Formats: sequence, structure tokens, C-alpha cells
Amino acid sequence: MRTTVDLEDDVAAAVERLRKEASMGLSEAVNRLVRAGLMAVERQGPRFEQRAQDVGLKIDVTNVAEALEALEGPSAR
Repeated sequence: MRTTVDLEDDVAAAVERLRKEASMGLSEAVNRLVRAGLMAVERQGPRFEQRAQDVGLKIDVTNVAEALEALEGPSAR
């Protein structure tokens, strides 16, 4: 596949470094770096997803002090 890509300076430097170290062309260097990045993402495992449970409370948490007082009572301070 042929396409145009704008590489940021740090990425372009990494491509050039790999090209010089391994004596390879631009396409091969970009492909190798992209594959390495994809493998690193795959090894990370599943994304963390926060589980939530509806407990039926309707608490406004924009004011933390009021929320704590509503949940724990005024003597909790």
C-alpha cells in the first residue's frame, strides 16, 4: 500500500536511526517500528474498565464536604 504520512520529529529520528543501524530502506524501517509498537500494545492485555454498581443513592458530589456529611453524618468530621 502506498500512502503519505507526516512523521513527527522524534519518530522520524527513530526511523533514521534504525535505517542507519540496520542498513534498510525507509519503508522497511517504518514497518518494523510499527510492528514493534503493535506487538507492545497486544502484550498489554485487555484495557482496564471501571465497574460500577448502581446502589440507588442520589448524592451530588460537586461539594465533597456536603456529600460526606450526607453519607456519613455530621459527626464524621
